[in-house]
Amino acid sequence: METSNLPAIRVRRAPWNKGRIVGQKRPLKPKHVWAIRVRLELAGSHRDLALFNMAIDSKLRGCDLVKLKVMDVMASGRIKERASVLQSKTQSPVRFEISEGTRASVKTWLKDDLMVGSEYLWPGRFRDCLHISTRQYARIVRDWVTSIGLDASAYGTHSIRRIKVTQIYKKTGNLRAVQLLLGHTKLDSTVRYLGVELEDALIIAEAIEI
Repeated sequence: METSNLPAIRVRRAPWNKGRIVGQKRPLKPKHVWAIRVRLELAGSHRDLALFNMAIDSKLRGCDLVKLKVMDVMASGRIKERASVLQSKTQSPVRFEISEGTRASVKTWLKDDLMVGSEYLWPGRFRDCLHISTRQYARIVRDWVTSIGLDASAYGTHSIRRIKVTQIYKKTGNLRAVQLLLGHTKLDSTVRYLGVELEDALIIAEAIEI
């Protein structure tokens, strides 16, 4: 019996995203930020507290955050109030503020023995790794999220990047400001990133009387 013309039988693989929450990761709420900060402070996790605070203030993508150098945030022995870095994705500079709380946590972290002689703000554990990887950062974020009882599949590194800009947009409705802070070249990208819908636009319009 000839079988050469029969179609090949292929094993069906389960979709990679089966059981996972895909799409835009939701930002952490202020109460979540507070809860994570308290846990990190109580645990004495100086690096993670500085990393968490800097991630929120800088609003940088994970690939840029992990590559931050000490000289990017420090000048003349002091932590800068504002910093500027070149984005890997767009090759354009973006500026960000460094709040008082973040400056304090970074200053404490810089005194740690692990920072002696390090060029990078978040040095790797091994000699061939100058700084932590984006994958390591993603695992760290997952640990933060799960430590306060949240579902890790619903959050990611962009959840941290979106924290501050989400609050800025909710309070001001200023998309242009958010665009500049995120370093987006197109406003459309900012709209999609925030998940701005018609309902959001109507709420803003209703708050304005002429």
